[in-house]
Amino acid sequence: MPADYDLLIFDWDGTLSDSIGRIVEAMKLAALRSEQPVRDDDSVKGIIGLGLPEAIRTLYPQIDDEQVAVFRQHYAECYMALDREPSQLFEGVAESLEAFKVAGYQMAVATGKARRGLDRVLKAHGWENYFHITRGADEARSKPDPLMLEQILQHCGVKPERALMVGDSAFDLQMARNAGMDSVAVGYGALPLDALREYQPVLAVERFSELADWLARR
Repeated sequence: MPADYDLLIFDWDGTLSDSIGRIVEAMKLAALRSEQPVRDDDSVKGIIGLGLPEAIRTLYPQIDDEQVAVFRQHYAECYMALDREPSQLFEGVAESLEAFKVAGYQMAVATGKARRGLDRVLKAHGWENYFHITRGADEARSKPDPLMLEQILQHCGVKPERALMVGDSAFDLQMARNAGMDSVAVGYGALPLDALREYQPVLAVERFSELADWLARR
């Protein structure tokens, strides 16, 4: 195993799974059902990575708790209708994760999905027991708070400097910084690399397989 890291932690939507388009569409449909203004694509992409309540409040700061609850229900219904067949993994993800496993890395997921949604997609890919630990947004404070990563580090017995967070959103990279760990930015998900480089990732890639190549060389 390379000497630098013992633990690789991945975001899900936009990092492992090509699900950004469905999230954007579901948010727009939920806004229509909730009689709220429909936000543009870039605005919705900008909140991906947050827990759903935090995402809704960021897009609609004027709405009250009851309206948030209604919007959440509409979003869940719309997303499930769009996601009857779970989103495909990005090219190179399955092969690279297998290589990481063979190399001896511990692996984890830290996602803005709730536990129920995460368990559904893990089952769809036959990955119920694939990762050492997974954490959803309803099991910790929302990104970029570092609690989710701290829980993963504690479970795996790994220090922050020996872990690497891989994500496609500013919240992923901010969370890693807040936890004192290195990060990798991927530019094929919610945000382009130009918007992520300010968070000083140790690596910025346009294809997931570039991460595997980079780690193999270290």
